[in-house]
Amino acid sequence: MAAFSARKVKDYDLYSGHAWYVPGVKGMFGFIGWFLLGGLLGGIVQAILGLFLSQQAILDYGMIVVYPLQFLPAMVYAANQSRKNMLFDPGYVLDNRHFEPYGMVLLILITVLMTFTSMFVFDLPNYWNMQLTNKSSILARFYELFTEIMKQMTGGPLWSSFLVVAIFAPIFEEWLCRGMVLRGLLTKMKPGWAIIVSALFFAVIHANPWQALNAFLIGLMMGYVYYKTGSLILTMIIHFVNNGTSVILSNIERFKDYEDLYWIEIMDKSTYTILFVVSCIILAACLWAFSRIKVENPWGNIDRIPPADEVVVEETPAETPAE
Repeated sequence: MAAFSARKVKDYDLYSGHAWYVPGVKGMFGFIGWFLLGGLLGGIVQAILGLFLSQQAILDYGMIVVYPLQFLPAMVYAANQSRKNMLFDPGYVLDNRHFEPYGMVLLILITVLMTFTSMFVFDLPNYWNMQLTNKSSILARFYELFTEIMKQMTGGPLWSSFLVVAIFAPIFEEWLCRGMVLRGLLTKMKPGWAIIVSALFFAVIHANPWQALNAFLIGLMMGYVYYKTGSLILTMIIHFVNNGTSVILSNIERFKDYEDLYWIEIMDKSTYTILFVVSCIILAACLWAFSRIKVENPWGNIDRIPPADEVVVEETPAETPAE
């Protein structure tokens, strides 16, 4: 006889509760609204904490509480939408493991090397961006305000700054920008445009032109990695290496004398030129390595999940009559 049972929804990925919500451009703009609401929520909580804690304690440890709250409304909304869609609509896995022809360890090493070299290469356009800022008195005043805000956010102990910038940011921002926004856009438009639009979104949520340029450039790179592998783990590693290195360098005594750290100002011209050329070659080689990963679907290497209302037929052997 045949017994029917509903297919159990298993944990396909790190964020399986969001897999059946696949937002498009409209949903992307909706996330900006939820992100702003989260910022307001974080501000309210910070104000409440200020009633019980000293100003210094808020500066040192407040972001540990406030930063995750910025993403809470978006995550709750995405989870609710996913639960509504999962019965009848297909989903797409947030975190995948399409690493062939490489092993996971080798691809992680390539990813780390690519991140370090991209940081050196992208430092030049960031330097040009800063030069343009210095030529405008209005932008210069805004930049002073921005640096003051950043000092308040990351001016606490090294461990708390590292926790927020290098651990929390990769987890929450990759969930939002690659796991939700890019994953959704890849199913709605051509991959190239999806990567560009998601990188622009990543830049916009940084809410300032100085981080936005670097966010856009590294967002393009992370978008390509996600399209090729479907792996949030790899994009989190890129994010972690980039942010963690910045936090550590900013706390090294040798570099504290530099108001803005740019390698072109620290190194002599010949050394910088050689390292820049070598970094460009290595970065190109790493991107070529990712290009060798075969894309299995039009939307990239992101596994599709059937609706949860699908059932499986379990054939049970007929009972043997008693002798």
